Amino acid sequence: QVQLVESGGGLVQAGGSLRLSCAASGRTFSTYAMGWFRQAPGKERDFVAAINWSGSTTYYADSVKGRFTISRDNPKNTVYLQMDSLKPEDTAVYYCAARTTYSAANYPQEYAYWGQGTQVTVSS
Repeated sequence: QVQLVESGGGLVQAGGSLRLSCAASGRTFSTYAMGWFRQAPGKERDFVAAINWSGSTTYYADSVKGRFTISRDNPKNTVYLQMDSLKPEDTAVYYCAARTTYSAANYPQEYAYWGQGTQVTVSS
């Protein structure tokens, strides 16, 4: 069992930055691929970014490419999402997720464990 706890969300003006963190429990974190997803009110949960077990491979949604950066620190059991040049359309609840395999994926059904989410609100 893996427990994931996100932090770092908040209110920011358009053009600003936030860094989300996701702390994982357990000793198997370094063998899991990790992903970030987001869900706006009334919309489906969308893929944002993913990273493989070692951090050597990353994937991004087109809407965030060049603005967001996913990274991980395996000794600290933590994955990060650095969000720059934020836009009002980035407003959503952001979730981190763990996939019990080495390679990353961009479909939510590929992930077995989820955090509770953290709210990100970008004002115009």
